[in-house]
Amino acid sequence: MTDRPNYVHEALELFAGFGDREALVGGGRRLTYPQVAAQVRGLAAALRHHGVRPGAAVLVMLGNTVEGPLLQLALHLLGCRSMWVAPVTSRREVDEFVALSAPEAFVHDPRDAQAVEVAAGLSGVPVLCLGPGGAGPDLTAGAAGPAAELPAEVPAPESILQTSGTTGTPKLVHHRESFYRQVLALAADFRGAGFPLLRHLSHSPMWLASGQITTLINLFTGGVLFLREQWDPAAFVATVDAERLTSTFVTPPMLYEVLDHPDLPGADFSAMFMFNVGAGPAAPARLRQAIARFGPCLRIVYGLSEAVVICALPGLTEDPEHPERLRSCGRPYGDVSVEIRDAGGRVLPAGEDGEVWVRTKLSFAGYHGQPELTAETLVDGWVRTRDIGHLDADGYLYLVDRLQDRILTRQRSWPIYSRPIEDVLAGHPEVRAAAVIGVPDPVAGELPHAYVVPAPGASVTGEELIALVVRELSETWAPGAVEFVDALPLNRSAKVDKRALRARYAAAHPAGADPIGSPA
Repeated sequence: MTDRPNYVHEALELFAGFGDREALVGGGRRLTYPQVAAQVRGLAAALRHHGVRPGAAVLVMLGNTVEGPLLQLALHLLGCRSMWVAPVTSRREVDEFVALSAPEAFVHDPRDAQAVEVAAGLSGVPVLCLGPGGAGPDLTAGAAGPAAELPAEVPAPESILQTSGTTGTPKLVHHRESFYRQVLALAADFRGAGFPLLRHLSHSPMWLASGQITTLINLFTGGVLFLREQWDPAAFVATVDAERLTSTFVTPPMLYEVLDHPDLPGADFSAMFMFNVGAGPAAPARLRQAIARFGPCLRIVYGLSEAVVICALPGLTEDPEHPERLRSCGRPYGDVSVEIRDAGGRVLPAGEDGEVWVRTKLSFAGYHGQPELTAETLVDGWVRTRDIGHLDADGYLYLVDRLQDRILTRQRSWPIYSRPIEDVLAGHPEVRAAAVIGVPDPVAGELPHAYVVPAPGASVTGEELIALVVRELSETWAPGAVEFVDALPLNRSAKVDKRALRARYAAAHPAGADPIGSPA
């Protein structure tokens, strides 16, 4: 139990002060703050009625729907541990998640066939659903009615979230109530700063840490959150225009689709003041296009499931005195401290590449069920990000690669990184996107291998692009080969999936498939 009021009670008090404003829009529904508060309390009462005890571990399988934030707040109102598993996760990963999380109840979307299959396989675990036609009682059947009396004292709520899967099998990231209290504090700072009211278009579901903070910052500031389950660049452009949206978040591949979409010319983005781009590096050439089209509303953001907000670079423009800043992810945000350390943990000076270590109140509590990995990642209050980068003299952070994505060469005697090569390739006017991996080479140990998405009608050759890299960087960074593809594979978080690219290379080059890519 906790001596402090549950953070959800404070959130509900905030909602009461927002009057009849709209709060959540999605799936054909438009809910006001009074309706959100009533449905949170109603869902909490329904959960209790169907046997979910305060503090229970509840597995949730739900997309980016209106019901997601309502259910999260209802579970946390009861002091439960909400454990979010992605509906797009493979069945093997779902089974691993279930084994690690040991759920006491399962709540699912009855429209999701895989969720129904998971429900059928959970022997001895009570199953509940959100909507008619699913396995178990429908929690929404009476959620809008008068709420039954809720327990006065409950344990401190917690969440277990999936990582985005860029490093292998997703890990279970554990966040305690302190995480949510920090989100409340950030929201209070936002309200006090006098920023425009958020009207935010979100494609980030609650099973991601970024989805959690996006959803709750919007609700805790009195904004309107527009939820979309599927990414569609045409619908994105139309919704920003029609709903006068002021904020959104996209990954670099999503941004490129918007920039290249035929509906963009003439669309009204004038209300937008915070166009967030993150979850991976964006090519400076493409950012220049975005600045020219949208103005100084772009905001580069950097964070992890383990430390959700690390750096931000708002009001992005091309500074002639610092053109390199287009490659930066900004300065530390809020209470965040950032250090660059070498392999022995020694702090490195400005300009030297090393591993990024961060400390923040928004960091995770550990990996659920994985104490050894937790001890390796959380060290004396610092989170090891496994990202490689450097700080400049003004405190701007520049990322060059993931630690396990370094390209290690015997011949060149030092590691090289994919980001600088990708930026050069994407800067060619006939290239839409590029991704670089390290592949086995009998002489060099590893060589960069580039996958390039050409613009329509492009005539540029692989040899010309390799020569461009040599001119812009040096021969050290030259790809061993350039392979043209129609599109780059994306993972479920819309990040470029380099594991898929390594698998593609291995399938095409079986003789050199072991090992694939770079060792960690």
